[in-house]
Amino acid sequence: MRWQGGRESENVEDRRGASGGGLSGRGGFRTGGIGIPIGRGGIGIGGLAVIVVVSLLLGINPLDLLQGTGPQEQARYEQSDAPRSGADDELKRFVSVVLADTEDTWAAQFQQMGRTYQDPSLVLFSGTVDSGCGFAQAAMGPFYCPLDRKLYIDLSFYRDLRDRFRAPGDFAQAYVIAHEVGHHVQNLLGISDQVQRAQRQAGSQAESNGLSVRLELQADCFAGLWANHANRERQVIEPGDVEEALTAASAIGDDRLQRQSRGTVTPDSFTHGSSAQRVRWFRTGLDTGRLDACDTFGAERL
Repeated sequence: MRWQGGRESENVEDRRGASGGGLSGRGGFRTGGIGIPIGRGGIGIGGLAVIVVVSLLLGINPLDLLQGTGPQEQARYEQSDAPRSGADDELKRFVSVVLADTEDTWAAQFQQMGRTYQDPSLVLFSGTVDSGCGFAQAAMGPFYCPLDRKLYIDLSFYRDLRDRFRAPGDFAQAYVIAHEVGHHVQNLLGISDQVQRAQRQAGSQAESNGLSVRLELQADCFAGLWANHANRERQVIEPGDVEEALTAASAIGDDRLQRQSRGTVTPDSFTHGSSAQRVRWFRTGLDTGRLDACDTFGAERL
């Protein structure tokens, strides 16, 4: 990916080496944006442990696995003086450039709709972080919090993406950021709220999960839309980049993760979509570059 020399976003908040303020008597990790109910009667300690494991496998947006509402108080942080490597600084510059590129793409898209795009912030953290949606751990993977409109990522996730999910490459890393920005776009457009209302009225868990799948696939399509416009305007894509992103999308498909973790696949339990679906919708956004082409909720075939 041709990113060196690109504009760096001013909306990156570096909390690496900071120690969070803890739970501060609060109720744990919560979200009011795109959470999905787990069953009908809440979850216990055992269920929470399962969620952490599944989030580690999915690597994207753990908020989809937890349900909650209400704003959270700001945490206090004590900054560490621990030195960072040149590779760490290079990776920070990379995510800053990618975030800036998504800002440019979505600002133009919103302008065409007669609206103003509101930039999200991207929080870099190490280990744990206190977000507007509650306390989170790096094992949960990158996520978007709709309550504070911030993306959160521990950059060590990129090592997992390369080694555990066998999806290396800088464009695969950019896809992760663009997917979470896609959730921010859904939040600004009111799509996330509509989905959550529909989930509360769903007649079954399978129906609720199906709505989650469509939300996630749309975020994949939005990531592809970003790639289309970024390449058209700024020629960022190099040979092999598209394959890197498609490999990452395929690696985190629900069917592939379920097959790897338990040897069987249960489509009704999908919350993110199959590998083929994730690849297909990223490709749809990449090939068309059109917002209306990403209407996963109106699509008969996912």
